[in-house]
Amino acid sequence: MPRRPTPPTGPLAPRATLPSAWPAPRGRRRDRHGRGVRGPLVPPDLPAWRTRGEIFDDHVLDSVERLERRWATELEGVEFAVEDVPPSDPAPWEHGEVPLGRFFPSQGALAPRVVVYRRPVETRAPDGRDVAALVHEVVVEQVAHLLDLTPEQVDPRYGEDLGD
Repeated sequence: MPRRPTPPTGPLAPRATLPSAWPAPRGRRRDRHGRGVRGPLVPPDLPAWRTRGEIFDDHVLDSVERLERRWATELEGVEFAVEDVPPSDPAPWEHGEVPLGRFFPSQGALAPRVVVYRRPVETRAPDGRDVAALVHEVVVEQVAHLLDLTPEQVDPRYGEDLGD
């Protein structure tokens, strides 16, 4: 078995030095193992490019835009938000169930807010296509609470399948 040569020692031996700074990143990604430059797995024009969270945000925006056509003046200044999960401290009126959304009245300088919780809504929707309908129902219920109306008064199509 051949022996590994020993590195030279002494005053004339080359020193192993570390670079003072890492090389500046170049404009391209690494070409690991000669397999080509890394790139996105899915092109931006395909539906898989967008995350579930971004798609869910669009469902909420579509629902809000639909309600604003009818209730524009009443919804002026109302903030709509999406959070992944509700906080661990339930509101006094929530009796053990996981909320799909909440209405927060204005407090001081804070505007009134409607929050839709993404993970509980996605979990309750029996099919991915039903998420948009459930999101709309949650938004309508919270806006009805805000306006002190029934959900049917806020949206006459409340409870119907929203296949549009």
